[in-house]
Amino acid sequence: MNEIDVRDVQILNALQGDGRLSNAELAEKVNLSPSACLRRLHLLMQGDLVAGTHLVLDQRAAGYPGTAYVFITLDGQDRKKLDAFEAKVNLVPQIQECYLLAGQSDYLLRVIFRDMADLERLHSEVLTSVPGVSRVQSTLTLRTVKRTARLPL
Repeated sequence: MNEIDVRDVQILNALQGDGRLSNAELAEKVNLSPSACLRRLHLLMQGDLVAGTHLVLDQRAAGYPGTAYVFITLDGQDRKKLDAFEAKVNLVPQIQECYLLAGQSDYLLRVIFRDMADLERLHSEVLTSVPGVSRVQSTLTLRTVKRTARLPL
């Protein structure tokens, strides 16, 4: 982060706002020539700060109107149980995020689902079928108020 300057921050902020900007549009936004802008962008993409780029789809339009946050408690925290649970989570595309926690629960998942039957299937056939899972507690969202991947620079 120490190696970037104000112009780099402008480039990153512009792309966080709209990742589909052409190089010409980006250069104009940050007051650089297109070649200088492209050179800076290539250097930024090679560094540690940019973890990747992706296209964000509308979850509802893609057929997944529901979101649940699911707390998982395992019956133990040995490495074998943690690894087994994490391996299973990585195979399920509807599990969008997974965090190992310090506290009452061991994991927090963000799960998307098509309808209540789909959520029930995920609960009974996926989450509770992993050896070592002792408790699954779900909280359903009513609507999304704010969702962003944009980091303040």
